[in-house]
Amino acid sequence: MGDTTPDQLIEGLARVCSRAGLPPPSDLMRLTGGATMESWRFSAGEDQFVLRRAPSLAFMEDRPYGHDTEAAVIEAARAAGVTAPEVVAVLGPEDGIGSGFVMRALPGTPNPKEILEFDGADALLKQAARDLARIHSLGPGDVPEAVPVMDYREAIADLRQQFEEAGGDRPIIALGLKWMEDNCPDPLEPVLVHGDYRMGNLLAEGSRLTGVLDWELAHFGDRHEDLAFGCMAVWRFHRYDRPALGLGSLEDYFRAYEAEAGVKVDRERFRYWLIHRTVWWALGCLKMAKIWRSGEDRMLERVVISRRTSEQELDLLMLLEEDLPEKLLYQSPIDELVRETELGEAHVTEMATAVSEWLGTVKEKMVGHDRFQLAVARNALGMIAREVGPTYGDYFQCREILAGELTLLSGFPADDDDDYLHELRLEICDRVRVDSPKYPALRAALKKWTGEG
Repeated sequence: MGDTTPDQLIEGLARVCSRAGLPPPSDLMRLTGGATMESWRFSAGEDQFVLRRAPSLAFMEDRPYGHDTEAAVIEAARAAGVTAPEVVAVLGPEDGIGSGFVMRALPGTPNPKEILEFDGADALLKQAARDLARIHSLGPGDVPEAVPVMDYREAIADLRQQFEEAGGDRPIIALGLKWMEDNCPDPLEPVLVHGDYRMGNLLAEGSRLTGVLDWELAHFGDRHEDLAFGCMAVWRFHRYDRPALGLGSLEDYFRAYEAEAGVKVDRERFRYWLIHRTVWWALGCLKMAKIWRSGEDRMLERVVISRRTSEQELDLLMLLEEDLPEKLLYQSPIDELVRETELGEAHVTEMATAVSEWLGTVKEKMVGHDRFQLAVARNALGMIAREVGPTYGDYFQCREILAGELTLLSGFPADDDDDYLHELRLEICDRVRVDSPKYPALRAALKKWTGEG
């Protein structure tokens, strides 16, 4: 739960509420979701509010700006007509509960599974396009100077560095990075980009959009980045068949956006950012395991998300296929590849350890035989961790061999001996079968590549 107990949060929130002219807080409850920030719902008199905070002050050290800037961005978006929450207070050092801010709670649900089953998806898609266009209407003079401007080439270089720090042994991600370097578009006049505009960060009630949440990644850049991110396969959840936010067609989405924004959507730029952000999220998933290993945040969700890297690799390979050679071939081998078990996604040992640690946090809530069974479960997890060991076995060995035989970041080879692309397809499908067997894109990939229904 970060570095603050619920009692400390209530005490700190009492100071915040007093400063904001609100009644004392009560009924504090941690909300689910949020891979980086914490969200807590509470009452103040007759009204409901949400506290958004970092798990620790150290967590904010490497971020481009603080919660005061994020709160100012949200307020600027509200002024532009975006369905954003009202910020009522920003936490200060005197509150003693870290970095964050308090928002007035909005109606609706953020649950994608519920939203994507609502009637009126077409209406919701138009409203989402409308709000995105209004976000993009904001310029540098509308928000604090701390909001950065993205340099496309620097963003690619940063992703390449993350790739190397994670072991550099993911051939599909290497292909994505090489493609991005070869196809990076020229900069456009920057607009305010939300940076995380997708299902999961949108509130809805029936066919009505009621809120746009999670502004911590806001920056200035290419509007197509926002348009593409929410259309990634992973954010369409079980509605893989509806490519625009899981709500409808790209044609309808673009048409609604263009009507509000007064600009034409560039399909080629859209595709570039679809690939860019897929690589970005693949490396973001990998980084979750690194955060867990460092002890910065031992939340169970970290190790599980790290195993979703394979989903993004599957999506990425499908996106890249039309630009790859008919046969992707072996290149001259590098001298040696050393596979460090402290890199990459969480292995089975770490997942067992993470579950065991979480069980330890609920130990005091157990009574009688359940308490005994919890101890048995933790012992069983320890046995699994010791027996399996710190590798994926055949999968890691296969990936080491393939990465050692290819230097994909330097280009494509000219030899005609082997079809490496076919191996990549089969390998990533097998990996997703282990990590996320119900991932909707897996069925589409199997049908396309193997004919399997």
